[in-house]
Amino acid sequence: MNNLDFNSIESTRYSDSVVATLMRNVYIWMTLALVITGLTAMVTAKSEALMTFIFTNNWALIALMILQLGLVFYFSARLNRMSFSTATAVFILYSAITGLTFSSIFVVFSMSSIATTFFITAGMFAAMALVGSFTKKDLSGMGKFALMALIGLIIAGIVNMFLRNAMMDFIVSGIGVLVFAGLTAYDSQKIRQMLQMQSEINESTQKLALFGSLSLYLDFINIFLYLLRFFGSSRD
Repeated sequence: MNNLDFNSIESTRYSDSVVATLMRNVYIWMTLALVITGLTAMVTAKSEALMTFIFTNNWALIALMILQLGLVFYFSARLNRMSFSTATAVFILYSAITGLTFSSIFVVFSMSSIATTFFITAGMFAAMALVGSFTKKDLSGMGKFALMALIGLIIAGIVNMFLRNAMMDFIVSGIGVLVFAGLTAYDSQKIRQMLQMQSEINESTQKLALFGSLSLYLDFINIFLYLLRFFGSSRD
């Protein structure tokens, strides 16, 4: 074996190691964000004062939702200019604020149905993430279709806020599960491809991995919320 071949093999091994480490970080940070969201939601649900402030004060709830959207846009637009520590802090803050708005599910739904839905979500998410990570098929077409469907999903959800049609809510929820399952596979493939282009682990590649974990976190959260409409049972 000549030196050129040897160097090529070593480079491939090094690259595979970098990708494996960064992908592991993606899922570690995503899991951490889910834990923060869940703990924040449970603690908030047990505080009558916080629940009253958030859900009887329309401005407080609207402000939290606007802050959530603002943090996502800020994170996406400013990622290249942020330090890794700042990006991590923004991600953690977003996870905690999401937990504040999620606290209502612990009041509306039973703990057993929330737990059941979470495990179903985890299983579906894991399956779609594996498909996206290891399939040889290009999923960009499916990703584009899912993104277009997401726009329709948002519009349908807004319309049904006024119509309050149970059948339409059921259909929207089913489509929502399929859309975000597809996005999970697409995002998983896109993240792996993006990280495969990196040759070393540094602050820039760590930020890319953090951005990937945010994408998958949002996919997981949305699958969970849509499935909760099917499997969630009232505390009453």
